Amino acid sequence: MNSLPLAHGASSAARHAALPRSLVLLLATGAGLAVASIYYSQPMLGVLSGALGASARDTGFVPTLTQLGYALGILLLAPLGDRFDRRTLILMKAVLLAAALLASGLAPGLPALLAASLVVGLTATLAQDIVPAAATLAPEASRGKTVGTVMTGLLLGILLSRVASGFIAERWGWRVVYELAAGSIVLFGLAAWRGLPRLPAASRMRYAHLMGSLAQLWRQHAELRRAALAQGLLSLGFSAFWSTLAVMLHGQYQMGSEAAGAFGLAGAAGALAAPLAGRLADRRGPELVTRLGAGLAMASFAVMGLGVLLPGQAQIGLIVAATVGFDFGIQATLVAHQTVVYSLDPAARSRLNALLFTGMFIGMSAGAALGSLALARWGWMGVVALATAAAGASLAVRLSRRHGAR
Repeated sequence: MNSLPLAHGASSAARHAALPRSLVLLLATGAGLAVASIYYSQPMLGVLSGALGASARDTGFVPTLTQLGYALGILLLAPLGDRFDRRTLILMKAVLLAAALLASGLAPGLPALLAASLVVGLTATLAQDIVPAAATLAPEASRGKTVGTVMTGLLLGILLSRVASGFIAERWGWRVVYELAAGSIVLFGLAAWRGLPRLPAASRMRYAHLMGSLAQLWRQHAELRRAALAQGLLSLGFSAFWSTLAVMLHGQYQMGSEAAGAFGLAGAAGALAAPLAGRLADRRGPELVTRLGAGLAMASFAVMGLGVLLPGQAQIGLIVAATVGFDFGIQATLVAHQTVVYSLDPAARSRLNALLFTGMFIGMSAGAALGSLALARWGWMGVVALATAAAGASLAVRLSRRHGAR
């Protein structure tokens, strides 16, 4: 199967036949494992700090550089999917990502771990090659269902990665987390090599022209800029919370990395937002979904500020409930923003997606850095205030009537 290209002149029956479940599962698993690579570090920052003899502020740069690398990779590497065979890109990135994760697990100190984390972020953009590949392979009649399934795998990878890394780090150490992650990417790469068909390039555009068109698309579409800004602000609050949660739980409640990772089970409810938000966007329009999602995220972050009025166990329960709320709101808003952006120019969806996710992960990177700073200076309430303000700013962007030139 790996030697067969996707035929442009496929028969009508082939075009309308649904993808094999095994291939959809492979794509969903690959997207989840790839994107999980940028979140493994978050629940075990307390363990990393002690093991490497570094301050909480310094270890906070591990997720910061990982997410910055992901943003750069989306901007600089994801558009290549319009120019080259996506199967080749997926296999190459799988090899590089596995090597970067292994280097992270073998890092002798914090500087080496930071360098490897940047490369992990760059190559974890493998996930952003898999989702367009799913859209290309799926027949039109079941494209939405296929992409939704793959996106669910991606979202579960984001959230359940924290559960896995916290559990493993607590028992066998942080290095084992990276080593197992590297092994999982190797297994996916082998499966993709055997099971993923070739996907011929959709464009002959040179790389310089491809990248130049990104600036043109950014200037041309005000709705793209609005979506990237609003999602980036939500991502700032999201990352500020998750990047500091492990340190806060360790210092304030004497809880280990396993407890921090278990919060991912609460956040996994956000994966349910993908199909629900898609259906609501189809019926009522994506604009309403973006406002509802941003408003839910802001309210959920703000509610955490009431924790100071409650006893210890009740505080934990409140944080869990708020985690379900803001994850659901942020994921719903992301799906709606993708709906908005994909409708702007169907011929440039990979590049439009790259610009949207670049804004999102710039927000992620900024949130990791600002969250660590807020925790160090003002404590947990500083992080809560930062996340609430960022979500509020996102809601203000979506409520703004100044749409600009379309």
